[in-house]
Amino acid sequence: MHGEVVSTERLTPQLIRVVLGGPGLDGIGLPEGADAYVNAFFVPEGAPYDVPFEDDVVRDLPREQRPYPRRYTVRRWDAEQRQLTLDFVVHGDVGRAGRWAQHAQPGDRLQFRGPAGGWTPDPDADSYLLVGDESALPAVGACLEAVPAGRPVVAVLEVEDAAGELDLASPGDLTVHWVHRAGAAGPLEDLLPVAVAALNPLPGVVSAFAHGEAAATRAVRRHLLEQGLVARDRLSCSPYWRRGHDDEEWRSVKAAWTREVEADVPLS
Repeated sequence: MHGEVVSTERLTPQLIRVVLGGPGLDGIGLPEGADAYVNAFFVPEGAPYDVPFEDDVVRDLPREQRPYPRRYTVRRWDAEQRQLTLDFVVHGDVGRAGRWAQHAQPGDRLQFRGPAGGWTPDPDADSYLLVGDESALPAVGACLEAVPAGRPVVAVLEVEDAAGELDLASPGDLTVHWVHRAGAAGPLEDLLPVAVAALNPLPGVVSAFAHGEAAATRAVRRHLLEQGLVARDRLSCSPYWRRGHDDEEWRSVKAAWTREVEADVPLS
């Protein structure tokens, strides 16, 4: 499946929105979860093929010519317009996906598999907590829109500075705490855990979502479970990336890291 770029928009200095459309999206089916994602494939410069391509065409090519897979949250699917919205974190003109998003023009194509995924705010919960950095903002934004009307929902979100903040909306009773890396005195991986630890406990049964940098989400998970603030089966926690690792390095150790994280707080 593939889409053609309809428009791009720089939401913040670190976030670019790309809207895809076109007949390559025919037959797309989204799961019911709020944090649906696609596995996108970025074609290296100078590759001897273009989008759309068949898997067997690229499978046996040298590694540097094969497409690079990256997972991205579906920020929005407009069924009437048949348009798919993806938000990309960018760090200057580096990174395969971010560089593609920065230079994307109407008519450019992006191939992907999916969508898949399926976490959604628990409709039976009394309140909601969503935690993450820029990499999780698309998923947080989509999940906030799926919170039942009127219920308390708190978002704790890390960005570079005030320019990285977004207007977020929810049918729930929303409170947003922005945490800035710029000017931070302590280790960056402590920013989100410290901010979460400073919160007043949310009322009733809590449904929680903590995604983003590996060390930060691990510490948030440990705090929430050790303090009994969220039940294990009502917590979605995923490390999207790890500070000091590029994507390939992180992918090579992520499974082992995830096993370590699971052992942090033993089942009682």
